[in-house]
Amino acid sequence: MNLSGKLLIAMPGMGDPRFEHSVVFLCAHSDDGAMGLIVNKPAPDLSFDDLQDQLGIKRSDRSQEIRVHFGGPVEHSRGFVLHSADYGGEGATLQVDTLFGMTATIDILNAIAAGEGPSSSLLALGYAGWGPGQLENEILRNGWLTCDAAPELVFSDQNDSKWSKALRTLGVDPISLSSTAGRA
Repeated sequence: MNLSGKLLIAMPGMGDPRFEHSVVFLCAHSDDGAMGLIVNKPAPDLSFDDLQDQLGIKRSDRSQEIRVHFGGPVEHSRGFVLHSADYGGEGATLQVDTLFGMTATIDILNAIAAGEGPSSSLLALGYAGWGPGQLENEILRNGWLTCDAAPELVFSDQNDSKWSKALRTLGVDPISLSSTAGRA
C-alpha cells in the first residue's frame, strides 16, 4: 500500500492533540515510513512577508501570496512548500504525483516572491513523520481515514472546513463520527 499523494483525515479521539481535526497530505510513503504536511492549520503569528524579511528574500510587485501553515511536530524551523505540479526546482522538487510537488529549498520561495512560482502552493513549517509500519498501525487502530487529494481542497484558503470537506469526499458526515472505535 502506497499512500503518497493521498490525504489522511484525523479521526476524533486520536489521542494526539497536535493532530486533532487535521488533514495531512502525504508527500512520501514506503516501507521505510511516511512523511506528510498538515494542510489545514495555519501558523497564527507568521506570514510570508515575515519570512521574506527573516530570510532576506527580495520582493517584487509580482510577488505571490502564500499561506504559512503548521506542517507537523517534526523540525519546526524547516520549511516545505507543497505546490501544484507546474513548478519544478531542478533536482530539488519531489514530484509526488501528476498534481502535486514538494520543494524544500529557498529557490521556490525566491520564485514565489518574484511572481514566478507555482500556480498553487502552501508553505508548511515542520512536518509529520512516521517510522516503518507506524502509519499503517495508526490506520488499523482507526486513527486516520484516507482519501484522494484534490488540489481545490488542499490549496483552499478555507482551512476551517478542510477536515469536514475531506470527510464528505468519502460520504462521511462529521456529525456521525464517534471518538471510540469498535470492531465487528
